[in-house]
Amino acid sequence: MSQTSLILLQRVENLGQMGDVVRVKPGYARNFLLPKGKALRATAANRARFDNERAQLEAQNIRKREEAERLSERMHGLSVTLIRQAGDSGSLYGSVTPRDIAAAATAAGLTVARQQVVLDEPIKVLGLVEARIILHPEVSIQITVNVARSEEEAERQARGEAVGHEEEEDNILGELHAEQAAEEAAAESAALAAEGEVAEGAGHEG
Repeated sequence: MSQTSLILLQRVENLGQMGDVVRVKPGYARNFLLPKGKALRATAANRARFDNERAQLEAQNIRKREEAERLSERMHGLSVTLIRQAGDSGSLYGSVTPRDIAAAATAAGLTVARQQVVLDEPIKVLGLVEARIILHPEVSIQITVNVARSEEEAERQARGEAVGHEEEEDNILGELHAEQAAEEAAAESAALAAEGEVAEGAGHEG
């Protein structure tokens, strides 16, 4: 497959640093790196242009990085809540995507695009999940995504209480405890009856 040579105008994660000449798939160059201003095609003219503008680009990068660092400090510990429908087992009807998280983060005061949200995989169950927000090529923060069926459930999750299918579990546990108590009572009665038989030398049915 053919590849396109580019000069990076900023650090790109998993690709290279500012000034690096890299080879990427044409689609990645055409749809992301070039329109986002992250790279230039590696032509002789663009190499000369980059060399002339490098000091300015580096100064801009430093300024943007410092702004991102200040923002990361202000938004440290950010948690966003997403209310979703889910089954008794805690599985979502659908999933939570980077687009959903970006919208929730923006509503919470951290304006980001979905491309800035890094998730290992879409969220498909209730609970707390960590997501990474890239504020700058060299600065990112972790935010907590609290996925729950209601605000009340989200608050319980935030306090560290297990939710999801715990109501169902509570019912099952309640039934088990009742059965266990009944069995223990029956066993205790049988034991008392047996003791009575030994003491009296006579048979008693309990």
